[in-house]
Amino acid sequence: MRKWALSCALLLVLLLTTLPDPAKRLQVNAEESSDELTDLPKVEEKLGAVPHGLSTDSEVVQRESESISRKTLRNSAEKFEFQAEVSRLMDIIINSLYSNKDIFLRELISNASDALDKIRFLALTDKDVLGEGDAAKLEIQIKLDKENKILSIRDRGVGMTKEDLIKNLGTIAKSGTSAFVEKMQTGGDLNLIGQFGVGFYSVYLVADYVEVVSKHNDDKQYVWESKADGSFAISEDTWNEPLGRGTEIKLHLREEAKEYLEEGKLKDLVKKYSEFINFPIYLWATKEVDVEVPADEEESSEEEDTKTPEEEETEDGEEKKPKTKTVKETTTEWELLNDMKAVWLRNPKEVTEEEYAKFYHSLAKDFGDDKPMSWSHFSAEGDVEFKALLFVPPKAPHDLYESYYNANKSNLKLFVRRVFISDEFDDLLPKYLSFLMGIVDSDTLPLNVSREMLQQHSSLKTIKKKLIRKALDMIRKLAEEDPEEYSNKEKTDEEKSAMEKKKGQYAKFWNEFGKSIKLGIIEDATNRNRLAKLLRFESSKSDGKLVSLDEYISRMKSGQKDIFYLTGSSKEQLEKSPFLEQLTKKNYEVIYFTDPVDEYLMQYLMDYEDKKFQNVSKEGLKLGKDSKLKDLKESFKELTDWWKKALDTEGIDSVKISNRLHNTPCVVVTSKYGWSSNMEKIMQAQTLSDASKQAYMRGKRVLEINPKHPIVKELRDKVAQDSEDVGLKQTARLVYQTALMESGFNLPDPKDFASSIYRSVQKSLDLSPDAAVEEEEEVEEPEVEEKEATKAAEEYPEYEQYDKDEL
Repeated sequence: MRKWALSCALLLVLLLTTLPDPAKRLQVNAEESSDELTDLPKVEEKLGAVPHGLSTDSEVVQRESESISRKTLRNSAEKFEFQAEVSRLMDIIINSLYSNKDIFLRELISNASDALDKIRFLALTDKDVLGEGDAAKLEIQIKLDKENKILSIRDRGVGMTKEDLIKNLGTIAKSGTSAFVEKMQTGGDLNLIGQFGVGFYSVYLVADYVEVVSKHNDDKQYVWESKADGSFAISEDTWNEPLGRGTEIKLHLREEAKEYLEEGKLKDLVKKYSEFINFPIYLWATKEVDVEVPADEEESSEEEDTKTPEEEETEDGEEKKPKTKTVKETTTEWELLNDMKAVWLRNPKEVTEEEYAKFYHSLAKDFGDDKPMSWSHFSAEGDVEFKALLFVPPKAPHDLYESYYNANKSNLKLFVRRVFISDEFDDLLPKYLSFLMGIVDSDTLPLNVSREMLQQHSSLKTIKKKLIRKALDMIRKLAEEDPEEYSNKEKTDEEKSAMEKKKGQYAKFWNEFGKSIKLGIIEDATNRNRLAKLLRFESSKSDGKLVSLDEYISRMKSGQKDIFYLTGSSKEQLEKSPFLEQLTKKNYEVIYFTDPVDEYLMQYLMDYEDKKFQNVSKEGLKLGKDSKLKDLKESFKELTDWWKKALDTEGIDSVKISNRLHNTPCVVVTSKYGWSSNMEKIMQAQTLSDASKQAYMRGKRVLEINPKHPIVKELRDKVAQDSEDVGLKQTARLVYQTALMESGFNLPDPKDFASSIYRSVQKSLDLSPDAAVEEEEEVEEPEVEEKEATKAAEEYPEYEQYDKDEL
């Protein structure tokens, strides 16, 4: 029995030695195109894929790399197939016409930063993990090989083991990237790449072959390589320079991606996306320097020949120095690309005014001498945690209000863990605050979602609410610190001295951005009252200075219930308006609104601090009780009825006794909720205005007459004598047309008005109404053709036999 068992064992060993090695069957010679990868080990999620494996989260720190590149996979490497979703993702990336390829560098630097963060965290409990010398330097290095078209990115982070390379670079966890793949397969927008955090795989936007060399403290140095053909290979690295610790990624760039071999291009990308990464980013850059080198013998002899005897005597007493010359020499060295620190991460109390100004100039790309008017540096905690730094620029852009509702532009940059994500999130701040510049940096916002999904994220709405509140507080503080705005009687001498430096700063802000505050009142109902406190305007008592609504209310007369205002094209025009006569006489203050947007503003700002707004050019003006008003209405009833009938064709709603006039015989006012005369002009000036539709919004016109004016009194007496007098009716129409024009309206028939004026002039000059214009005597002139024919006949007599028409 033992002999039989021994014979069977020997036979089995013999059979095994004759069979081919399974490991050899997995080796593929990449140089032979006929070989195919079949039945390779497949990486699935159950092997331990790290959640959010493609994001730039801190748990995915092991995805940065660089290494020596080859165009073929090594024969000795162990081959694997990508997870199905990875293959689909890379196929989309490689075959897409995606325009923004720049994000690959952002993703790799972000991953490198995460790896450095992790090793730094581990070093808190075990200092030995950092090592010594260069290995202890936590930095990111970028190097170019233009000849071989290789871009290398290296970090000294935590590195990756062999198992990490398989898990992190071969699978996609159930995260936003898999959602991206699904969206792309259903016809999604290719420009969403980069918004989903495709992470490491974004390298295939620019490279057709990638090597990842990585060394972890707990494992050997390995090389991961792939040509994005559905498989990747991993082998122990015995030929590259030892990394010590960390990861190096080498990208073999495509022909159409050669622009990323330019130093200038890489510097711009780092400045845009990764300027505020916590760790230094270096580029192996070339530059020209001046170097002193020995001068040629011929040049030295020529210089000696040109010397004067005096110079030779001077040099005899001195030791002769070797002759040199300055030449340009090209050198290479590591250049730091992100020297600007993330100011918003520091304690506001530790940041100086100069540092804020320097940071603003860097952020705004404005290197002038003007400092920002104000800034707000704060952090928010709670459900959503973020840090923000907002600036009020010193000047408004020249195109700030051009295409205001159509332009999609924002001066606010969104960062997630100091990595620039986008400046296209218009929902972070409302349009009326789009003039503010700044940064929002959140550690809690998700990266692996599209821009559309992020805009609907509840965290973004919370951030927006807090940003608006802080922005308005910053602007309010600008006013409070201006001694021209608020009394500083209760301030100390030191505080008064500091405030003097800020004198007039809010007036400057208002002149630059005041229209934005008005637009905010129109658009933002939630913050309307807070914005109203920031309003500034001139008034009949401001003496050319800007005043606030609070200041106006503090000066209101006893018993005054309404805030009086008047709209028009200029302050000078409003000061002469007949609507102010009684108000000025009774010492009421009237606000002057001269900006076209003010008409829209007052349609939304109905009251303030329980005080109603009253346009003094509209019906409803109350200036206290007038006991004589009832008697005056009765006394002038015949005139008002007659005048209303005489103006039937003018569209007048009624004729009433006025309580707002003193020196003017009459004015035309509009109904309370209709357009004012100024608003009518604004609407008529619109390029695409429709006159037929404007009739619905035009307010009813009311002629208000001054019962104390001699013209009105005389008309009353004349009407009592002969109400059918044609001349009297013409005079009444002329007075109305004059009042219409003085009240700011456009005359419907300027020719008719002009004719009435000329008739009045004729009458004042005692000219007969039938006086005719002197006729000019007409002198007949020969026709042009006849003149030319005569001239031609005189110049060319030989052609006289032809007819004139032929000539």
